[in-house]
Order: sequence, then C-alpha cells, then structure tokens
Amino acid sequence: MYVCGMTVYDFCHVGHARVMVVFDVVSRWLRARGYEVTYVRNITDIDDKIIKRAVENGEPIAALTNRFIQAMHEDARALGVIDPDHEPRATDFVPQMLDVIDALKKNGLAYQAACADGSAGDVNFAVREFPGYGKLSGKSLDELRAGERVAVNDGKRDPLDFVLWKQTKPDEPKDVRWPSPWGEGRPGWHIECSAMSCTLLGKHFDIHGGGADLQFPHHENEIAQSEGAYGIETGKPFVNLWMHNGFVRVDDEKMSKSLGNFFTIREVIKKFDPEVVRFFILRAHYRSPLNYSDTHLEDARQGLGRLYTALAGAGIDDEWPNIEQQMDCEAVANEFSDHPEVARSIKAFGDAMDDDFNTPIAIAALFDLATIINKESEPLLRKQLARLMRALAASLGLLARAPTTYAQSGVAVALDPPQIEALIAERRAAKAGRDFARADQIRADLLAQGIVLEDSAAGTTWRAQ
Repeated sequence: MYVCGMTVYDFCHVGHARVMVVFDVVSRWLRARGYEVTYVRNITDIDDKIIKRAVENGEPIAALTNRFIQAMHEDARALGVIDPDHEPRATDFVPQMLDVIDALKKNGLAYQAACADGSAGDVNFAVREFPGYGKLSGKSLDELRAGERVAVNDGKRDPLDFVLWKQTKPDEPKDVRWPSPWGEGRPGWHIECSAMSCTLLGKHFDIHGGGADLQFPHHENEIAQSEGAYGIETGKPFVNLWMHNGFVRVDDEKMSKSLGNFFTIREVIKKFDPEVVRFFILRAHYRSPLNYSDTHLEDARQGLGRLYTALAGAGIDDEWPNIEQQMDCEAVANEFSDHPEVARSIKAFGDAMDDDFNTPIAIAALFDLATIINKESEPLLRKQLARLMRALAASLGLLARAPTTYAQSGVAVALDPPQIEALIAERRAAKAGRDFARADQIRADLLAQGIVLEDSAAGTTWRAQ
C-alpha cells in the first residue's frame, strides 16, 4: 500500500490527520485479517511551496523540511499512528525519477519543450499520447480545457501536458538543483510518487491511497506516468485499488491552508485529547465528508469516555500493548454462541470493517459491547468481554490506555496531579473527622477547576470534566 503523504513546509492540520489515521486503520485491519502488508507513506520535501517558504525564512531547504518532518512525526505519534514500513523522501529518489522520465521519452510519451529564446525548457508528459488518460477520474480530454488545471506555458505542445522535469530558474536556491540529461533542474510533483512507489513496491501493487483532492490530477498523472513507462513491460495496471478519503469541512468549505480555515493538529490537541481526535475522525466513514467543530469533538470525547467507563467498570485499569494480532471475528463470535448479543456485536464489528473499512458501524458494535459489559453481573465474564472489546478496538488504534489515564487527560486542569491527590487526601481526612462541610467544599472547588471526583468502594478517583 502506497499513500501520498505530506508536503512539509508547515505544521500538519486536521485534514492531514485524517489521511494518517484512515490509512493507519486500513493497514491495522488488513494485518489483523492475516494479510502481510508493506505500507509506504512518502514525504514531499521538494516543492514550489517549500522553496518559497525557505526563501522567505532565509534558511536552507533541508533545515525547513527536517523541522516540519519532526513536527509531523510528533503529531502522528500523538494520534496513535503507527510508523509506515517505509517513509521515503522525494529528494532521495531523484535518480529513480530520471529513470522513469527516460523510459517515458523512449516510449514517445515525454518531450523537452523549447523556450521562446530557443533554450531547452521543461520536460513534459504528452497527455494526448497516453490513450488511458482520465480512466481514474472519469474526465475526458475534451472536458479539460486550457487554464482549468494548468497554466499554459511556453513550449508545451498541448495545454493539458504536465511537467516531469523543471528547468532551474536563475533565482532558485542551489540546494534545489540536480543534474539531468535535460539540463539542471528539479522534478515535477507527480513524477515523485511514481518513482517512489514503483521503486519500493514494484511496478504493479495492490492499494494506492490519499485525499480526495489528489484523485485528479495527481493520481491520474501517476497512472499515466507509471503505466506509460512500465505498462507494456508488466502487462498490468499500475494499481489494483485506489482509495480516497473525504475532505474535512468547516462551515461547508474544505479545510485548507489556501482558504485559511484550517486547524493544526497541535492546536486541536491542546484542547482535546489526541485519542478523542482519532475517535472523532473514525466516527465518519473514510470516504464521507467530515465536519469539524468543537461541538463534534466534545461529543466524541463523551462517546470515547463511555467506552473507557465500561472498561473501568469491569475492573480493568491497565495499559493495553499496541500489538498487531490477527482477528477472525466470525470465529470469535462462534465462541460466544451461548451469548447471542455478544456474538452479534463481534460479528457486526468484523463485517463492518470487511465492508470497505466501515468504522462508524464498527464503533457502534463497540458501544453495543460496552452496554453488555455494563449490564453483566458475572465479574469474570465482564472482564473477559472488556478485554475482547479492547482487542477489537486495537484494530482501530483505540482504548490502549488505562481508563484512569484517559479520564485524567485531554482537558487542561489548573492543578497538577499531586496537588489533586493532596486535596483528595484532605477531603478523606475531613470526612473521617465528620467535617462534611469541608469535604463538600473541596469537591466543589475541584469541580470549579474542571476536576470531577468519583467515590467508590475502592476509594476516590478523579477525572477531567
């Protein structure tokens, strides 16, 4: 599986979070179902926006990209995203890009333009020479008029042609220039993914993913490049299955940096626990639009809390190792034939995930299990069901923490945990001394600061409100 990753010139926003979380779940579930998965998610570390930002900052390209790659990794790990098996950087694959361009030229699908002054120009892909162009997006060449998706540049034979290799401009930094048979320059964006995916996964592989905005022209161009270079050799399509996750929307507009309506991951997780953000993303089907708001995130926080409460009620308060384990839901359901409600919930989870990774239905099955756990009176069965719910949730990257840890995180509180524990101890002493007014005052003061106390036979615990 190859997924188009981030262009690293700024912090990741919630739209990027959706890409990372969605395909993390895809890889987790495929592995849980017994598939051997090689997951590649690339990094675009050379691009017009990167060059512009580095020049504005007066810093080398690598300094800028390394800083935001580190930030991206921090954000991904906060969201519980497992590292892909390979994370290639475009700048490490320039020789492979030149090989693809050379193959396209030999196959009559690429040409070098001539500039108005007679000098050698960019190397372009000849779109009309590739008979399958438009088969992914369903667009015909007649529909694609000049100016709708590319600016008409000097030397192009057709305004639909796109750049494979860009000639160096006099004002561009030295660290974005590579030698090539067609002159000093740098790769176009589309050729980067063709080279990285074909090098790491072969010229024909199973799944290619990315955001819905990449279907056209980026993925359409990848098909043209990869099949144009290697299709005759392999006799197979570039990719078996294309997957595109839907947009994140704010006020019915796509969240994007260009519109200025985006929220960075690190901004959001200052207000909400990262697992709540992950849960919020997975409560919508990956192909559907995802409407962002604090209200929806607050609703997700309450929902995730219900699942953790079921774990706590079953007497589970430990960490769950983030391990890959195979999950045959039908076989597990058969083990609970004496408990038909349990069997139905387990089977519903597996069926939902097998049906195009339908995480909203899978999460509904987790809530059904939580209800069963809460009603169950037999302690051992209750704990068994809670651990089963955790095993299912692990394939979604959820419920890995101790319930107490979750309850005490996610919302900033004014006091440190040691201070809270000291007040709990003072309240306990006040109750023992029958100073109930002081005990009630401590509870009220903590509640005013966003801290809820919960009394039980085992003692008093606290959670963020």
